[in-house]
Amino acid sequence: MGITKVKKSKKIVNSLVRSYLNYRFKRIAQFMEYPGQVQTMLRKSLIDQAANTVWGETHGYASIKNYSDFTQRVPIQSYEDLQPYIHRMMLGEPNVLWPGLTTHFAKSSGTTNAKSKYIPTSKDGFDDCHIQGSWDSVALFYQLRPNAALFLYKNIILPGSLSKIPQYPDAIVGDISALMVENMPAIGRVFYEPSVEIALIENWEDKIERTAQLLSKRDDIGMFGGVPTWNLILFRRILELSGKDNLLEVWPNLQGYFHGGVGFEPYRKQFEELIPSPDFSYLEIYNASEGFFAVQNDFSENDMLLLLDNGVFFEFMPLSEIGSSSPIVLQIEDVELGKDYAVIISTNSGLWRYELGDTVQFTSIKPYKIIISGRTKQFINVFGEELMVHNAERALSETCKEFGVTIAEYTVGPRYFTSKEKGGHHWVVEFERPPDDLEKFADVLDGNLQKVNSDYEAKRFKGMALERLALTQVPTNTFFDWMKSRNKIGNQNKVPRLSNSREYVDAILKFVGE
Repeated sequence: MGITKVKKSKKIVNSLVRSYLNYRFKRIAQFMEYPGQVQTMLRKSLIDQAANTVWGETHGYASIKNYSDFTQRVPIQSYEDLQPYIHRMMLGEPNVLWPGLTTHFAKSSGTTNAKSKYIPTSKDGFDDCHIQGSWDSVALFYQLRPNAALFLYKNIILPGSLSKIPQYPDAIVGDISALMVENMPAIGRVFYEPSVEIALIENWEDKIERTAQLLSKRDDIGMFGGVPTWNLILFRRILELSGKDNLLEVWPNLQGYFHGGVGFEPYRKQFEELIPSPDFSYLEIYNASEGFFAVQNDFSENDMLLLLDNGVFFEFMPLSEIGSSSPIVLQIEDVELGKDYAVIISTNSGLWRYELGDTVQFTSIKPYKIIISGRTKQFINVFGEELMVHNAERALSETCKEFGVTIAEYTVGPRYFTSKEKGGHHWVVEFERPPDDLEKFADVLDGNLQKVNSDYEAKRFKGMALERLALTQVPTNTFFDWMKSRNKIGNQNKVPRLSNSREYVDAILKFVGE
């Protein structure tokens, strides 16, 4: 087929896809207009479908009539609560948490727990949550960017890998990105790079090198997705191989980046240097092992639209209720703006009233939009300061802008009271481009933290309860090498940002010393 015919056929495909995306956007508009009704119908549908499963029969799903019945029958669940049922599913038993046989399990180590978690991912979960959420993201991208033409070019997603576990011979295990690539719709594979064979290589360094060798010779890339850290490593290698100064010299048709997994602000400046174009678009998505939950619907705002018809019933627990034997939990109609909530989900893969571990704040209720404010186990409140991840990242971003610096990674832990010193926070930072005056940078960062968090400001008042933060700079590649030494390489493994203990700060400093 000649080049002209190929271009023409791609334009036809892009036009057809745009028509489908317009249809999908009408569904998005529907749940934006009727959020409570959509969620109520979804909850009833999930319960009805699971009534004859082991879980459904144990919890009397057949006689559940309303939300009150549901909450009385099913208490809040941790992974450990569901793990015995998941174990049965991995051994090949059908109809346990969700109808039918589940063969795919998303492996998630979490950020504060070394133990691997295996999250069941049913066919319904793939089709009506993860894949549908991906289409939602593209639909919103096309709505926001009228000249979008992602289906004229190839698109990059660098996933993890798949594996088998001897005790579960029929179970396919991998991070959610790898499972999605393996189950990608046929139309998606046509526009995807690298090949599935390369994409699912287990060794990340080998995967990145082979991908870089392939893509440094191509000029038809339109979009990429994934966690910022691994994309930066890949792109720097591509620039080395190509001899180019930025990605637009390699891929002139780049249009957008779908990013998620970690806060993006600390990485934004690095990407803007790699892609020096005001016409390039960034779209944040909230896609976890457990489901595809939200997507940005306005390039000018940093919050995300909650996806209310993608097989996930949402509940929200005020942070003050965490650990309570009878916690107050809210449906979506009852949430308030600006408050932190732990996310509770029930899904079409069989997670029932499952405590996700993430915390969110609502920025809008017409429609319902959120920011990810942190993790239920990832914050610092040793001294009553209640510092959340989004506070830290906002203050760090402002400080980096002021000093014209960029960072690669960071983590924060407490400095405990001693007989001679007050307590405080200890930041360990790996800079991409360090400041000339590290102590001045720390001063400004501490001031910016006080601006974004009134509790931190109160504890810092005249140094009465907290000393100014301490900041330790570590060498280039420290965090990558540390994660590699712990066998924590891959999309589902993220550097812990905040911790209520010194576990990570001390571990990294010890690693640097060694």
